[in-house]
Amino acid sequence: MKSVLFGLVAALATPANSTFVVQCYSRLFDQRADPLVSPGTAAGHVHTISGGNGFNFTMDYNSARASKCSTCNIKQDLSNYWSPKLYFKAQNGSFLSVPIIGDTNGGDMGGMAIYYLTRGGPDNDKLRAFPPGFRMMAGDSSKRVATDDFAGRAVTHKCVGGGDGPDSKGLPTTKCDTIRVQVTFPSCWDGKNVDSANHKTHVVYPKDGNYDGGRCPSTHPVHFPTLFYEVYYDTKSFKNMWYGNKQPFVFSNGDETGYGYHGDFLNGWDEAVLQKAVTDCLDGTPDCPAQTFGEFRSQGDTQACKLPSMINEQVSGVLLALPGCNPVGQAAPASCNAPRISLVASPQSMGYVDLTKSKGWKYIGCGKDDAGQRTLSAAQTSGDSMTVESCVDLCKTKNTLYAGLVYGGECYCGNSIAVDKAPVKGSVGNCLMKCSGNDKEVCGGAGAISLYQACKGGACSSLAKRESRRLAGLEAANLERYLVG
Repeated sequence: MKSVLFGLVAALATPANSTFVVQCYSRLFDQRADPLVSPGTAAGHVHTISGGNGFNFTMDYNSARASKCSTCNIKQDLSNYWSPKLYFKAQNGSFLSVPIIGDTNGGDMGGMAIYYLTRGGPDNDKLRAFPPGFRMMAGDSSKRVATDDFAGRAVTHKCVGGGDGPDSKGLPTTKCDTIRVQVTFPSCWDGKNVDSANHKTHVVYPKDGNYDGGRCPSTHPVHFPTLFYEVYYDTKSFKNMWYGNKQPFVFSNGDETGYGYHGDFLNGWDEAVLQKAVTDCLDGTPDCPAQTFGEFRSQGDTQACKLPSMINEQVSGVLLALPGCNPVGQAAPASCNAPRISLVASPQSMGYVDLTKSKGWKYIGCGKDDAGQRTLSAAQTSGDSMTVESCVDLCKTKNTLYAGLVYGGECYCGNSIAVDKAPVKGSVGNCLMKCSGNDKEVCGGAGAISLYQACKGGACSSLAKRESRRLAGLEAANLERYLVG
């Protein structure tokens, strides 16, 4: 299969034998969340999660379809796609998070490519769109030994810029600029169950041919398009840190072999649109996906779609241990309990400062900004000592309704915000740059503006708490069921 490395602005080309590619330029967050395996609680290990911002610890098809934005480019697709996060185990025993291609200090995040392959069986059976409520998992998190069955062949790794040999079932044993990780999902459905207890038995790989194309067995006669996930990890900065006699990378589930890599899928498609795509977009019709889907989300729109962390734990940077309980080299034992965690987003995790009491201004979200046409333009200043407080103070002296911070050290004031520049409900946006004058605060990002509004008539009372719940997508009545322990 032809594969394409994508970065900040690259578009993915479609392989010759695939229908189309869902380009997830970004991701919602990295977090111990998995509504399939661990609904309503913290998952056992960290996942990198892409797709619609309806994603939550407990969710269904309607939750997905209620998404207001997505990190993926096809507008009719509000599905969620996730897989384990990769770490580098340092010689001193600590763990360093490995960036995905596309991650930047300015808040941009890389994502994944989702191939929808139209590989039917030799009978040329008609492909069926995923039904509402459908979900599935591919791979086995506890697997640590290679197998040669279709499920074993469906998980592969590619060393790019370090030998560039054939794909391997396990993690590469040579130093690579990039490690491409891949998982192919089963495509044969029993035609009845949209899920199963282990999220696998309602679907199987074809009985002959290959794991990514062949005749479906009579027990699972309905043929879906074949999903194929592809994630690029940027490993070149770790080349000089290798030690010992084995490769040093490990997935978040404690898997240092790569055999335990896996992927999860929760369907959020407009069923009619997906059915038209898999029926009409056959090989040799390269323009068909664009004609079927029409308008696509821009890369900027996908980058702006982010969720706040709802678990108070560090999952990136330098860690003393893998989040959760994940001993390296083996599956986590059943007796190993995760620490008590509150699944409620904090102001810090959402990138704002609570000024409701101290200054009478409220945070209203992360909007879009453009250097050619500023979101706020009544007044501005910049500097190496910028803080949220100093920007709000400036805008108060200018008697404006809004204050906004961009790119870590720029402050803007104004009295109106265009609809297309306003924050998206349920998303924290792309405001992830630290303020130049206080690295504990966030001052917008690249093309993103942290927006504050002057309160009127004491309307700031308890606003920060309500805003936290709104952005996290949690209603007050449901908070208790999101607490672990």
